[in-house]
Amino acid sequence: MSNKDILTSMYPFMGSEQGEKPPQRDKTDQLLESIRLKAEQSVTAKQDFFSKYNSVLADISKAIADSYRNGGRLLCAGNGGSACDAAHLALEFMHPVTAGRPALPAYSLSQDSAMISAVANDVGFQHVLVRQLLALAMPKDLLVVFSTSGNSDNITAACLKAKALGLTVVAFSGMDGGELARCAAVDHCLIVESDSVHRIQECHLTAYHILWDLVHTLLADERGMLGEHGRTR
Repeated sequence: MSNKDILTSMYPFMGSEQGEKPPQRDKTDQLLESIRLKAEQSVTAKQDFFSKYNSVLADISKAIADSYRNGGRLLCAGNGGSACDAAHLALEFMHPVTAGRPALPAYSLSQDSAMISAVANDVGFQHVLVRQLLALAMPKDLLVVFSTSGNSDNITAACLKAKALGLTVVAFSGMDGGELARCAAVDHCLIVESDSVHRIQECHLTAYHILWDLVHTLLADERGMLGEHGRTR
């Protein structure tokens, strides 16, 4: 067998002549079908999630509103893509996009790279959120954590420390809920029962957008009583 035949058998997509590009197949139909299926899966995941957790979301919105009424703040945390969700949720409250809604204090504990890298280097990554809670958290605050698996050690540790400090704890999880679903420190656990990280995060995003709106709805009659930092006057 010639070298050319060997290469052809190993790489059948290569052209028959050196430098010749293989014929390109039109994959538009495959791409369109993939889009349709993913959109359908996303919608189904959201429908299943909200049919199970709509009343829990209402309860969480009341808890966050009560925290703000009492002078508390929203603290958020997550790892990786879930850290982006934590930052997104904090931003929604700190910088509301709807006119007339007050800025409310909310902070992502996953944003301070110097603090995170220092604690991770000195005492271990499982402590990066705990150390921040020890320094910043107050009993009237509320902690919201995100973990698509529910099995992140630093997230579970944060929930346990937050509860010990007197905070209400809310967890967004996925799959079977993981350790967060079994953690006694978590007051409310929202689980997207999917094996797809993308579908889980899409549900989380929709849920906390709705949660943001519910909280502002509950506080609508008290805007005049909220100070410039969202604290009750």
